[in-house]
Amino acid sequence: MGSQSTAVQNGIDADVDMDTKRDYRAVIRSLKERDNYTNFAYIAQVWAIIIGTIVLTVWSFSVVAWEGLGWWWNIPMVVVAVFVIGASQHQLGGIVHEGTHFILFENRKLNELASDWFGAFPIYTSTYAFRLHHLAHHQFVNDPERDPNFSQAKDSGHWLDFPVAHIDLVWGIIRQLNPVLLVSYIAARARYSALGVDTNPYADPKSPGSPWAIRWGVLYAVMVPFAVIALSSAGELGYADSASMTAWAMGIIVVATAVLVVYYAVIPDDAFAKSRLDPIISHRATAISRLSFMAILYSGLTLGEYYSGGMPMWGYFGLFWILPLFSTFPLFMILREWVQHGNADRGRYTNSRIFLVNPFVRYAVFPFGMDYHLPHHLMAAVPHYKLKGLHELLLEKDAQYSSRAQVVEGWSLHKGTQDNPTIVDVLGPDFAPSGNTAYVDDATLEYASVNDKDAIAAQKQESLNNH
Repeated sequence: MGSQSTAVQNGIDADVDMDTKRDYRAVIRSLKERDNYTNFAYIAQVWAIIIGTIVLTVWSFSVVAWEGLGWWWNIPMVVVAVFVIGASQHQLGGIVHEGTHFILFENRKLNELASDWFGAFPIYTSTYAFRLHHLAHHQFVNDPERDPNFSQAKDSGHWLDFPVAHIDLVWGIIRQLNPVLLVSYIAARARYSALGVDTNPYADPKSPGSPWAIRWGVLYAVMVPFAVIALSSAGELGYADSASMTAWAMGIIVVATAVLVVYYAVIPDDAFAKSRLDPIISHRATAISRLSFMAILYSGLTLGEYYSGGMPMWGYFGLFWILPLFSTFPLFMILREWVQHGNADRGRYTNSRIFLVNPFVRYAVFPFGMDYHLPHHLMAAVPHYKLKGLHELLLEKDAQYSSRAQVVEGWSLHKGTQDNPTIVDVLGPDFAPSGNTAYVDDATLEYASVNDKDAIAAQKQESLNNH
């Protein structure tokens, strides 16, 4: 696979002297440098916002109750919390996104573990599963047959027929507020992130694995909470002793977890689906880790509810986590995918854009540097906190980038100008690109461990032939 720095240099090297080339390569190397500490601050910030939002909202409930006000006084604060936490869950997706590209941390195992435990597991996925989905999107960006984002968006029913007029975009956003569509988006996303259920170019058709390796995990994630909540409710409503019901609930968690841990420990390796990208941590270890995360979470909620004297911990989990997970979180993801790649083609400089937006929109819609999405697609090995610097470097050194990269300013229904279009403008007919050569980004696999380069090379050739 090629080097991304080389790929970018090809756009600027024609009339540049050797000393300038060396300086440029040095800057690129510095931009691609990672470490094992910087992103802990970004991760902590996201979780601080999540915890602070929950604590503040629960405190507001107590104030409403203390003042003797009706329950509907809680609604405004709940709505704010659902939007803030949905945006923060999108930020957790940003953590996974960095981990997927091996740029969350330099140490590969730390990168994988931190991405899983602080980002992926809380939103019910894994870094490896998302990596298969996302790196294929990068390498075959906007290829309708090989870009999982493209086909998944169509299958889930949320993609727009670009270009779109202003009013059609507004109607499209309103339509996405339909809870059924939001749930279908999450379901489609989960299905496409699971290896072997789509035409992912990295899937190994010879090693699809057993579907039960995934199904048992899904059943655990869904059925254990139902059983535990039923038992806890029986104790709280006085139908049974609260202590004994909590003991039974914990027993279910412990036994179900132990059974599944044994299952994942003893099933053969070929029960886990394989791909053309090797995992950093074994599929077996990841499955057990993900199960352990859920067991810790479910146990904490159950014991917290008992020892707090009846505080509805499971109810809060449903209100503050599950509700945003199936409403505002997918809404923000859909909006991001629309504006990043909607009305774009497969050209190297025209498959995405740069977005200059306010901090609130950036947090909710463009987490972890996704506002500088075109430079990210040109050089995915650069960490999110250096993408602005990469953008500025390319504006100065890459003539094609400076002339063709689309910078978008703000999200407004008011029409901008050709030089300063809004997000709504660039999704319309005036900004639809055409006639650009298809670009397949081999360098997105720069840090990945590829075990079948010939198969991926064949996918590349078919992609270019079908353009």
